[in-house]
Amino acid sequence: MITNSNIIELKDQQDFKDFYLKNAPASFCEECGSVNYEHGNGFLEIARLEDLKRQQKNTKGKHTRRKFYSMILLLEGNIDETIGSQKFRFNPLMMYFVNENQLHAVNHWSDNVKGIYCMFDADYFLLCIKHQIKLNQFPFFQTDKEPFLVLSEREAKMMEHLFWKLNSEKCMKKTFNDDLLTRTFLNVILLEAERIYNKQSTPKKYSLSRKDQIVSEFQLLVAQHFIEKKQVSDYAEMLFVHPNYLNDLVKESTGGTASYFIQKQLLQEAKSRLLQTNSTVSMIAMELNFTDDSYFNRFFKKLSGMTPIQFRKKHKH
Repeated sequence: MITNSNIIELKDQQDFKDFYLKNAPASFCEECGSVNYEHGNGFLEIARLEDLKRQQKNTKGKHTRRKFYSMILLLEGNIDETIGSQKFRFNPLMMYFVNENQLHAVNHWSDNVKGIYCMFDADYFLLCIKHQIKLNQFPFFQTDKEPFLVLSEREAKMMEHLFWKLNSEKCMKKTFNDDLLTRTFLNVILLEAERIYNKQSTPKKYSLSRKDQIVSEFQLLVAQHFIEKKQVSDYAEMLFVHPNYLNDLVKESTGGTASYFIQKQLLQEAKSRLLQTNSTVSMIAMELNFTDDSYFNRFFKKLSGMTPIQFRKKHKH
């Protein structure tokens, strides 16, 4: 039986390397050695599947919960992994996705795997683009939908080119505008993946247990209502369950409480507005339905470690 006590939490790319790899390099990119420019927060890492396979530890039977998102383009070989409660076999010309906080296990990678592994966190995705789609709106990052695409040869070549273009821009960035270009390429890959996903002939939901279904519905409801509804009891009422039961289910599924999930949605929205608009902190607090500025400031600092003004000064040019 899998319990939260034996699930390993991976916070970032270093945790990923330490857990999965024997002797991981500081960077998987040969061009990245002397690049010193850093802007904003979050991380993006790209690697060849064949490089990861050479360094891969045996982690079969060990489950993780990642605090970041993963996209894997498989060009050759086969991969067996568990995502959520479902086991999958991924074949050549497929692209699959692992959502933030989703239960995950690597069961087997064949010796001949080739392709691209890309991981990034939600903060890295905070582009300075207004009205951008949120990560939880992409269908392949929704827990009640299949987390993969089947690609044509042309689509696979296009995706491979986009990933290496993303990696090249990441390695060469020296200015703020370079960094925006890198993040824009990440957005393009996700939008192209969504376009392919939506045009596939049989996009189908797969069956979830009643518990997983409630958590999935909760996550979708939070994405729709988190600005006006900030209490777990609001969502429990909509789902016809007791707040304590909902809290237990969300913690079992994601590793965090239901209230934390709501707070994290609010925090990401606040960060987006601080970076993507010129609204004052007071205006953003009011737009997010906080009763006053001081409460908003305390909320933001508690979850991010800095005040809204400090965050904006540090990350917005």
